[in-house]
Amino acid sequence: METKHKIKLGQTITLPIKRLGINGEGLGYFKKTIVFIPGALPNETVTAKVTSVAPRFVEAKLMKINKAAKDRVEPPCHVYEECGGCQLQHLAYDSQLDFKRDVVKQSLAKYKPQGYQHYTMPDTIGMETPWHYRNKLQFQVRLNDKEQVTTGLYQSDSHDLVAIDDCLVQEPATMKTVNQVASLLEKHQVPIYNEKTNSGIVKTLMVRVGIATGEVQVVFITNSPKLPKKQALIAEINEQLPEVVSIMQNVQNKKTSLVMGDETLHLWGKESIEEHLEELVFDLSPRAFFQLNPQQTAVLYDEARKALKAKTDDTIVDAYCGVGTIGLSVAKKVKEVRGMDTIPAAISDAKHNANRLGITNSHYEVGTAEDLLPKWLKDGFKPTGIVVDPPRTGLDDTLITALLDYPSQTLVYVSCNPSTMARDLVKLTKKYRVDYLQSVDMFPQTARAEVVARLVLK
Repeated sequence: METKHKIKLGQTITLPIKRLGINGEGLGYFKKTIVFIPGALPNETVTAKVTSVAPRFVEAKLMKINKAAKDRVEPPCHVYEECGGCQLQHLAYDSQLDFKRDVVKQSLAKYKPQGYQHYTMPDTIGMETPWHYRNKLQFQVRLNDKEQVTTGLYQSDSHDLVAIDDCLVQEPATMKTVNQVASLLEKHQVPIYNEKTNSGIVKTLMVRVGIATGEVQVVFITNSPKLPKKQALIAEINEQLPEVVSIMQNVQNKKTSLVMGDETLHLWGKESIEEHLEELVFDLSPRAFFQLNPQQTAVLYDEARKALKAKTDDTIVDAYCGVGTIGLSVAKKVKEVRGMDTIPAAISDAKHNANRLGITNSHYEVGTAEDLLPKWLKDGFKPTGIVVDPPRTGLDDTLITALLDYPSQTLVYVSCNPSTMARDLVKLTKKYRVDYLQSVDMFPQTARAEVVARLVLK
């Protein structure tokens, strides 16, 4: 591999750290070459060992902090460095919030949408208590060297299990449940999956809690439809964990990175748990998508509503609507709301939620925003406001074309990936002006950043 620099694999280097990269790693320069060092912080001087060499940058492992930053803190999690699930526990929370705003700025500087140097960007909205917020866990189940049942997450870029009995970003109810169920699997000697031999049965445990209702669901993800000692497990879960109202089994017998398979079996109790978010009620089955941090989701959607500034005679489109959360929350304040999603079950839930709330001015259809929006617009429906909340890949090109060909007065872009949002803004700013960008911290202690952008027609 031809490299533009002379830094070698295994070389030990000392350098100052300038800023954090978008994945939360320390970023500095050694002999004019960019060096990425996980665990290092801005305003530190560190010694690191080069672990990988690319033509234009190198990656290195932190060996020693020669001068520590003022906002460095001791990570409270005892498996923080092994686990890799969090990237920023060593950074004080106020500085994490600054970083998430900076991630948006870095993305804008990379793609340079029109006028980006002058965009208004208020401080990131964080959590008062940035711990114990995740309402769902999916822990791998394995036997350790002593043949004990352990649950946890894979180490970064490996299939080595890090045993976790107290994850500090999980809702306590999920940890209590997974620990208890793991001990029951061991007590009843249920065959545990072995990845090397592709034998055994229980691969993964999924636990989800409804924050508003306290209802807990347990899903055994197995290598076969068989689940030995099923009745004994159910009886003891009933006795020891009365908050568990739903016990399910999902069969995943393929070697794949997908945690769940297509077949879900109902073992005991309800098939779904109930959750509330603002006025809406959700029935969460094992494979249903729901935001992992309901508390901050309410904040994010509130910011989307603020950005819409909807009035009584407005017509709103909720693209990528899911179960209708954003659109239905403004429906009573506007003339009409329309939404679309590619998942039929989500549209069915959106219609159900509208009925449950007594909302009669909403219309939901299965399909892509890029297909349905031009069709509605050609039929004479002209929205005054559009909300887009796309997946991490950003907006589809044909949807961007539709948004430019049939622009609305206001466009609100809710993004879970500032990089693809900045890329999309390059095209959107041909017709729209960016009023402001508000970042919201949905995942404290991690490098993930969410942002709500308000765009207005020029």
